[in-house]
Amino acid sequence: MSSERERSPEEILEDVAARVRVCTRCELHRSRTHAVPGEGNPRAEVMFIGEGPGWHEDRQGRPFVGPAGQFLNEMLDKIGLKREDVFITNVVKCRPPGNRDPLPDEIAACAPYLDEQIEAIQPRVIVTLGRHSMARWFPTEKISRIHGQPRRFGEYVVVPMYHPAAALHQPALKSIVEQDMAKLPAILEEARRSQHAPGAEEPKPEQMRLF
Repeated sequence: MSSERERSPEEILEDVAARVRVCTRCELHRSRTHAVPGEGNPRAEVMFIGEGPGWHEDRQGRPFVGPAGQFLNEMLDKIGLKREDVFITNVVKCRPPGNRDPLPDEIAACAPYLDEQIEAIQPRVIVTLGRHSMARWFPTEKISRIHGQPRRFGEYVVVPMYHPAAALHQPALKSIVEQDMAKLPAILEEARRSQHAPGAEEPKPEQMRLF
């Protein structure tokens, strides 16, 4: 029998998805139509983590397929990426009723699944979409202050961004979201260089900001 270490990213992600679809760890399972494990390239260099599925996602069992997803697709296209190139998921895998914010216990219940996904994919860059996703790495920060600013955490770089849905509801944020996304190719290239730099040391907290 194969050990966890010998399993491929594809196998691990398929196993996580299968468990997510029948998960009853929190109350969100009672009102869901479909759980939304996430989708994309199992070996993606860039991983997007949103907050939770919405109405469209709950119906289809896929992440970011509504208006916010279309906006995300458009921004990816502008920087030369496609959905198939990246991996997209959320901090909670079932839709909160009425699209309310996910609760702390719901985020905690889903955290092991997200941990497994990150470990399997081992992305160079993680883009958090929205403050609830951002809080995993920046629990005391405000998104209005640090959006678009990459920080290194161990083996990967985390870039906090506004959620695409926020830009659709607040037109003033749209150009900000687009500008932050436009930085992603340069951030990815810098992450590649710094990760492979000979003799590179683990950065101290005050050195984590790349730009």
